Amino acid sequence: MTLAIFDLDNTLIKGDSDHLWGQFVCEQGLVDSSRFAEDNERFYRDYQAGTLDIEAYLRFALGPLRGRSPEELAPLHRQFMREKIEPIMLPRARALIANHREQGHHLLVITATNHFITRPIVDALGISDLLACEAELEEGRYTGEPTGIPSYHQGKVLRLQAWLESRQLDLAGSWFYSDSHNDLPLLECVDFAVAVDPDATLRAHAIAAGWPVISLRD
Repeated sequence: MTLAIFDLDNTLIKGDSDHLWGQFVCEQGLVDSSRFAEDNERFYRDYQAGTLDIEAYLRFALGPLRGRSPEELAPLHRQFMREKIEPIMLPRARALIANHREQGHHLLVITATNHFITRPIVDALGISDLLACEAELEEGRYTGEPTGIPSYHQGKVLRLQAWLESRQLDLAGSWFYSDSHNDLPLLECVDFAVAVDPDATLRAHAIAAGWPVISLRD
């Protein structure tokens, strides 16, 4: 089975859902807006620079969920989808997904953004399988703590390997689409690596490696 793997943020959507969620919770008054907004921008810069402390970031990003259940948060996420995500959905991304589906490829999104934020987005894209950073639940409520191996940088490779082993699949003929140099460990594992609207570091690496560089933007 041929696997078509996609990063999410700034690849299949025209923006970063994690960063946008941080802005959204500030707008909704769920956090101390001035301090949270400052930290949100700092962590985003760290991600872009490749220096992100993923555990520290996840505790920060999951903090607004603490003490709340997924059911309580669902209406808020629907509002987030309407206001922040739907405007940045990309028709060309949908066409790319459809092309792989028509070829009979198995579709998977793997993202460093947490599962709470990304599951509804990936559902909207029509993809069932998702590997994302996981948030701990106790008695049906989020604790604000991450759990498991974060699907970030080399962690994406580890999570994917475990997923493949559990399904007795491999990476023969596989594709991976990403915008970020943080995904180089996984891009180097697949047969067909594609840089999508890449950052400068990934663009240079892709050109040197002979990988396709494409745009899904309008």
